[in-house]
Amino acid sequence: MKKRTAVSLLAVLLTAGCSAAADEQQHSSEARQESPADQHTSAQSAAPVTPETSDNAGAAVNEPEVVAANLEVPWSIAKAGDIFYLTERPGNIVKIDNGHVERQEVQLVKEIAAASEAGLLGLVLDPDFTGSGLAYAYYTYTDSSGQFNRIVTLRQDNGIWKEEELLLDKLPSGSVHHGGRLALGPDGKLYATAGDAGDRDSAQDTGSLGGKILRLNTDGSVPEDNPFAGSYVYSYGHRNAQGLVWTGAGVLYASEHGQSSHDEVNEIEAGLNYGWPVIEGDEAREGMVTPLFTSGSDHTWAPSGMAYAEGVLYTAALRGTAVLAFDLETGEEREAITGYGRIRDVMIDGDMLYFISNNTDGRGSPADEDDKLYRVPLPAL
Repeated sequence: MKKRTAVSLLAVLLTAGCSAAADEQQHSSEARQESPADQHTSAQSAAPVTPETSDNAGAAVNEPEVVAANLEVPWSIAKAGDIFYLTERPGNIVKIDNGHVERQEVQLVKEIAAASEAGLLGLVLDPDFTGSGLAYAYYTYTDSSGQFNRIVTLRQDNGIWKEEELLLDKLPSGSVHHGGRLALGPDGKLYATAGDAGDRDSAQDTGSLGGKILRLNTDGSVPEDNPFAGSYVYSYGHRNAQGLVWTGAGVLYASEHGQSSHDEVNEIEAGLNYGWPVIEGDEAREGMVTPLFTSGSDHTWAPSGMAYAEGVLYTAALRGTAVLAFDLETGEEREAITGYGRIRDVMIDGDMLYFISNNTDGRGSPADEDDKLYRVPLPAL
C-alpha cells in the first residue's frame, strides 16, 4: 500500500463555538471524564430544537445549523428515513424527528459501565429497521465477572429499546480504549472496532479480540470467509479504532487513535497487521501496514466517526476539534469544519453532512445547550 501523510492545512472555515479539549496523560483523545452513571437520566422528552430557533439565527448560509441540542455525551449517529437516532453514553437513544427531540429508554441486560470512555457506544440500524425496529448496538458493562464490551441486537417498540439477542460477548475492556464503532458493510456483514483496553500486546495476538477490527454475521456467527478460520478477527494491530466507512467501490477505511500523537487513517484489508504497538505513525516494518494518513509526532486528531463522499474521507476529531477532510486523490488533509469543540461522529446523507459535538464528555468545554447535532451542505465543504 502506498503511504501518504497529511500535507496541508487550509484556513479555518468556521469560527463560532467551543474551546479545545483539555490535554490528557496517556492518550491523544481521552482524559478524565464523568462516568455514565453520573450523567444518566431516565427517559424523557427534551425541548424541541429546530434550525429556526437555534443559535444559528442569522448565520451565514454555509455555516452549520443546529438540528438538535441539549444532548448528553452523544456517540453515534444513525438515520432511518427522515428520523435520526443518536446513542448517548449514559445509556439512552435520542430520537430526532422534524426538530422534536425525544430521549428514549434503553433496557439492557447488563449494567452500563461507569469507566472512562465507556457506555452505550456504536449503533447501526438494520436495513429493514422501519418495519422491524431492529438495530445493533455495542456497549460496555459490568457484572460479577468483571467489565467487558458486548454486541447485541436491540428492538424498538413504542419508544422503548430492549436488548434482544447477544451476538458477541466479553470483548476486552479496561479503564480506556473500548473501541465501539459498528457498521454494516456492503457485504451485509457487521463490522466492529474493538480497542486494546490498555493491553498493548493484545493487539498483535490474533487469539485476542482486543485491538482488532471484527467481522461477524448478523446472527453473531463467524463468517466462513474471515481471514482467520473460526475467528471474528478481520484485521489486527490496532490501538483504539473508532471510525469505519466504505467507498462506493467497497474499499474499507478506519480511523485510529495513536499514543498521544501518531493518529491514523488506514485502508483496511482482510488479515493485515496495522502495527500497534510495534510501529506507529510513519514507521515501517515488513509485514505491517503504515497508515495512509497520520497526524505525525507533534499533532493529534483523536479521530472518531467517519463518512465518505466524492473521493474524500470526512473524519470526526475529538482532540483535533474539527471535522477533517482527507482527499484520497491528492493525499491532502485539511480542516473542513472547526469552532464547535470536540467532534465524535459524522454522517453524510444526500448532499448534507451531519456531525455531533462531544463537549459534555468531561474533557471538553461545553457551550450553551451542548452537545448538539449539526448539519451543513456538503458542497460547501
